[in-house]
Amino acid sequence: MFDVARDIQSLTDFKKKTPEFIQRLRETGEPIVLTINGKAEVVVQDAASYQRLRELAEAARVFEGIREGIEDMKAGRTVTLDEFKEHARKKHGIRP
Repeated sequence: MFDVARDIQSLTDFKKKTPEFIQRLRETGEPIVLTINGKAEVVVQDAASYQRLRELAEAARVFEGIREGIEDMKAGRTVTLDEFKEHARKKHGIRP
């Protein structure tokens, strides 16, 4: 759970206490928002958490593609395999 008091820190504090922050990142897996002149500028997280985030984002992208495909099927925006083959043959000059 994101905790404003704990998870938003100044870049200056991060520089001064880098080992402590890195340990916390590893232990909690939660990112830290770093501020410069009081404005959020950078998010820092440990490598394992970042990898999990990337994997989740990729899974979400795949699921969205599947959802769109199902919507297309329901709306009748599809062609049969034979229609697709014929289209591809014509488009690319492939003989049957």
